[in-house]
Amino acid sequence: MSSIAQAGSRAASLPPALAMRRFNVDEYHRMIAAGVLKEGEPIELLDGWLVLKMTRNPPHDLSLSLTVKAINRLLPDDWFSRIQSAITIPEYDEPEPDIGVVRGPERRYASHHPGPLDTAMIVEVSDSSLQEGREDKAPIYAAAAIPVYWIVNIPDRQVELYSHPSGSVPDPGYRQSHVFRSGDLVPLFIEGREVGTIAVNALLP
Repeated sequence: MSSIAQAGSRAASLPPALAMRRFNVDEYHRMIAAGVLKEGEPIELLDGWLVLKMTRNPPHDLSLSLTVKAINRLLPDDWFSRIQSAITIPEYDEPEPDIGVVRGPERRYASHHPGPLDTAMIVEVSDSSLQEGREDKAPIYAAAAIPVYWIVNIPDRQVELYSHPSGSVPDPGYRQSHVFRSGDLVPLFIEGREVGTIAVNALLP
């Protein structure tokens, strides 16, 4: 296990140089309801900008499936995982992470998406999108005080674990980070309690 640098600044590559207007979550929802954005479009709201989601390849989808199964085996009964589903973070973010571990029961989200207080951890599986996971999304999750954030890093065959979020500050980030490599066991924390460990190799294609 070794340390890595703090996840990047929220001021990374967003927004594009000629962007004219940001949207808040309510406006984003109204665009969806009005059909301006079609159901299933590969778009998420990040820091007020409509961002195209990265395309997926077979290694990504396999790693995602393996990670979901491994996490689900360890979750307490009152928690469950949502796959590539929205998390609403007022007022300018509605990302759709690969995995969000949220408080149950599932039917409580019939009329709204989970928010930060409902969310124990988020996982992004990264193949060609490491910069997005570290520099764009990590500050968003840290500002929302999501307690734990994993990046399953396929190219480097490791899992990056970020914890102790800063909350909403001018330069949000996670205060602690560790790398777990082949042969290591990654601890799974729910509400500050370790509920088990997962072998890094079990999460990688």
